[in-house]
Amino acid sequence: MSTTPPPSLYAAREPIFPKRVKGYYRNLKWAVMAVTLGIYYLTPWIRWDRGPNLPDQAVLIDLAHRRFYFFWIEIWPHEFYFVAGLLIMAGLGLFLFTSALGRVWCGYTCPQTVWTDLFILVERWIEGDRNARVRLWKSKWDMHKWRLRITKWMVWFAISVATGGAWVFYFADAPTLAAGLLTLQAPYIAWATIGVLALTTFVFGGFMREQVCNYMCPWPRIQAAMMDPETLTVAYRDWRGEPRGKKRDANAGDCIDCMACVNVCPAGIDIRDGQQMECITCALCIDACDDIMAKIGKPRGLIDYLALSDQEAESKGKPAKPIWRHVLRLRTVIYTSLWSLIGIGLVFALFIRADIEMTVSPVRNPTFVTLSDGTIRNIYDIRLLNKNGEDRAFHLSLVSDDILRIELEGTAERSIVVPANETLLQRVYVSARPSDAAATVDRTELRLWVEDMTSGERAYKDTIFNGRAAQ
Repeated sequence: MSTTPPPSLYAAREPIFPKRVKGYYRNLKWAVMAVTLGIYYLTPWIRWDRGPNLPDQAVLIDLAHRRFYFFWIEIWPHEFYFVAGLLIMAGLGLFLFTSALGRVWCGYTCPQTVWTDLFILVERWIEGDRNARVRLWKSKWDMHKWRLRITKWMVWFAISVATGGAWVFYFADAPTLAAGLLTLQAPYIAWATIGVLALTTFVFGGFMREQVCNYMCPWPRIQAAMMDPETLTVAYRDWRGEPRGKKRDANAGDCIDCMACVNVCPAGIDIRDGQQMECITCALCIDACDDIMAKIGKPRGLIDYLALSDQEAESKGKPAKPIWRHVLRLRTVIYTSLWSLIGIGLVFALFIRADIEMTVSPVRNPTFVTLSDGTIRNIYDIRLLNKNGEDRAFHLSLVSDDILRIELEGTAERSIVVPANETLLQRVYVSARPSDAAATVDRTELRLWVEDMTSGERAYKDTIFNGRAAQ
């Protein structure tokens, strides 16, 4: 019987020290980082006036009142289909961009990529560029190394705490919660959330980095189904670069095997080996290679955004397809159409939704009540929802083919004031006199109406009145 242990499914992490690079795509990544981090940290502080009875935070997930505010849009719990629609649009958008431009989301806007870039920037400021960091990694743990490491970890941790701190502001009024945090009077759940997010950001961005993409994220494994030979992605023009050799070798290709593309890669891969799961198409290797090509007097684009379907044509000296033909093809058109239809549907639903709503729940224990004079009474619990920013008077009425009377508990009127942006539970009695047909038959259909006395907007629900025959 063999005693050879099974091979490990997990490879120990090899430390990666990306080299600093300058160029178009690096500048683009800096710009995307600034915009995304700016949106993340500043959005909770944007104010939006909704009136005296509503929060003035532009973007707020109000779990206590089960409400989601996004500027002028207010989403209630029963309207979660809006959130579901947005998630579907996000998924289709991810499919669309991956089909057209590969893992462009992963390379530029994924939070793991953005925060890892930020952590590497801090690491480079404190410990130096690639060669200095490699030497520091291999050196003994002396006071110099401890000082640099502790300084780096402290800055990382400060960024991580700010990350968790910004997140909790989306769930409470930002100025109020900030004051509570500064005076140590914030709720425990806020502290716990900040602690968890700070720890995960510190570990993921500082130590795990590319392993989060390789082992924890499912997208690298899904991307193969989203991409095809027409997809524009970062690739190496092997027909031009091979065989590799020094510049002075007349038989060599354009690639001088300088390893610049490998040294700048945050995933530590060699793009010249072809398409790989670890590649996030950040395009830093393009900047590094273009810089080397410029120095040795060769055309840029040895590594570039290109479609694999163009490789054969380019190798024969033929022009590649225009970019728009790669982007506008059947798959991307289908994704774009579906994405647009869902978006149009959500906007349409948003504009036609009512500002008042009602639900009717018949009380069936007992099914009906017989009063002393023989009147048959049914009881209903009606929930009235007022989505307006001010108190509104709602008038209740009913319509039926038979004679029925409606009364509201607690008032002699048929109107009730519903507070702004709240739901009011109102008990309603519907009665039929002994001589009325509805009192003697099993079931009588009726329709309950509610009308906003200010705007005139109306809503209704159909229900059943049970008579003596229901026994």
